[in-house]
Amino acid sequence: MTGKIFLKLILGVFCLLLLALVAVDYLATQVAKDTYIQNLTQQLADKGRMLALSLPSAGPLDDEHARAMAQAAGGRITVVRADGKVLVDSEANAAEMENHRTRPELIQAFRGEAGSSIRHSATIGVSFLYVAVPAKSLDGAIRIAVPLSEINQQVNRIRGKMLVSTALSFLPAIVIAAVLARAISRRLGAIMAHAGELARGNFRARLATADSSEFGQLARTLNDTAEHLQQTVAQLEREHTELEKVERVRKDFVINVSHELRTPLASIQGYTETLMDGALHDADHNMRFLGIIRHNAERLARLTEDLLTLSRIEQKRQKFEFESHLVDGLLKDAIDQVRPIAEKNDIHLEEDSPPEDAEAWCDSEAVSQILGNLLDNAIKFTPAGGRITVGARPAGRHVELYVRDTGIGIPAEDLPRLFERFYRVDKARSRELGGTGLGLSIVKHLVAALDGTIRVESAVNQGSTFFFTLPAEEVAGREQLNPEFTAS
Repeated sequence: MTGKIFLKLILGVFCLLLLALVAVDYLATQVAKDTYIQNLTQQLADKGRMLALSLPSAGPLDDEHARAMAQAAGGRITVVRADGKVLVDSEANAAEMENHRTRPELIQAFRGEAGSSIRHSATIGVSFLYVAVPAKSLDGAIRIAVPLSEINQQVNRIRGKMLVSTALSFLPAIVIAAVLARAISRRLGAIMAHAGELARGNFRARLATADSSEFGQLARTLNDTAEHLQQTVAQLEREHTELEKVERVRKDFVINVSHELRTPLASIQGYTETLMDGALHDADHNMRFLGIIRHNAERLARLTEDLLTLSRIEQKRQKFEFESHLVDGLLKDAIDQVRPIAEKNDIHLEEDSPPEDAEAWCDSEAVSQILGNLLDNAIKFTPAGGRITVGARPAGRHVELYVRDTGIGIPAEDLPRLFERFYRVDKARSRELGGTGLGLSIVKHLVAALDGTIRVESAVNQGSTFFFTLPAEEVAGREQLNPEFTAS
C-alpha cells in the first residue's frame, strides 16, 4: 500500500517537473532567440558601419571586394544605391537582381538609420536576418545578411545548455520530493491502515500523534473518532446486555407469575366445581372446601398486592415522605404489629434498644413495610420456643437496623439469590405458610429507594440475621426524594 502511494506521489511530482521543464524550455527559447537576434542585429549593424567606411567613394565595386567584405563580416554582403539598384552582392549576380528600394531594412537605411528584417530571400531561396546601414560615400546602403538556419543553430545550442542546466537544477528537487513522498506515503499508509482497522471494528487501534502537522491533527481526529466509536460500541453492548437481562427477567417473571397464579386458581376452580357438583350440601366437607377456597383467594390477593407494590417501586411511582424519625420508635411500632402473631406461635420478641437520640432520615411507612416483611419471614421460619431480636446500631453517617432469629437458617448456596423475585429456599414450606416469594425482593427495592443497603448472614439450624442501613441525617438522604435505582 505504501509503495503504491509513494509511486503515485513521485510520478505526480515528476509530471509537474516535466511540465515545468517544457514551460521553461518554451519561454527560455523565445527569450534566448529574441535576445540573440537583438544582439546579432546590433553586431551586424556595427560591422556594416565599419564596412561602409571602407567603401570607395568612386569607382565600381567588384565581386572580389564584396566577397572579402562578406568574409570579414561573417555574412552575405549587398551594396545598394539610393534608387534601389544593387551595385554588388557577395553571393549573387548584381545585374540579375531586382530593384531593392522596397526592402524594409533598406528603406530605413536610406533614411539614415540602421534597419533590420527577417524574411525569405527570393534570390537564394533561404531565410535571412537582414541588417542595413547607410553608406554615405555611395549615397546608398550596405546590407549584411545572416542565414536564419545559423541563428537557429546558435539558439538551439543555447537552448540545449539551458535545458541541461535546468534539468540538473531539478535533481535536488526530485530528491527532496522523493524524501517527502516517502514520508507522506508512510503517514498516509498508516492512516489508511488505521481506517481499515476501524472498518473491521477494531476501535482500540490508535495512531501516533507526535507532531503538530496536518497529519498529526488528522491522526488526533481519527483517534478521537475511534475513542468515541469504542465508547459508543461499549455502551451499545452494555445496553444490549441489559436488554437481554431485562428480557430474561421478564420471561422468568411471566413464567413465575403464571406458575404462582396457576396453583391457587386451579385449587379455587377445582373446589368450586366440587361444591357445585353437590358437595355444597355435604355438611362434612363443604365448610372445609370453602375454607380452602378462601385461603387460596387470600393468597391471590396477597400476590396481587405484592406485585403492585413491586411494580410501583420499580417504576418509581411509589411516593416517599422523608422525615427524621427516632429509630427506637420505628422498631417498637414494627414489633407491636407482629407481636400477636409471634405470641400465637410461641415465639419470643425482644428489642436491642438503640441510643435514645438515634434518628433516621426515611419514610416511616416504607421502613414499617421493610421490618414487617423481615419479621413475618422470621416468624414463619422460626420454630415454637424460638427468639427474634430487633435492634439498631450507628454505622457512620447511617444507622444499621437488623432482625435476628433462631430459626432454621438458610443454606450458603441460596444466599446470593435470596432477594430475587419468587425465589424460595423451601418452596413447599413457603407456599404452605402463605408466602408469595416477593417479600424479600420488595424489601431490597425499598431499602435501595431509601438510600440504604441490605445484607444477610445465616447458617443452617443456627438462624439468620438481616441487616439494612438508613441515612442518619437529612444531608445523606436528601437526594433520595426521587430515588433512582436499578431493579433486578
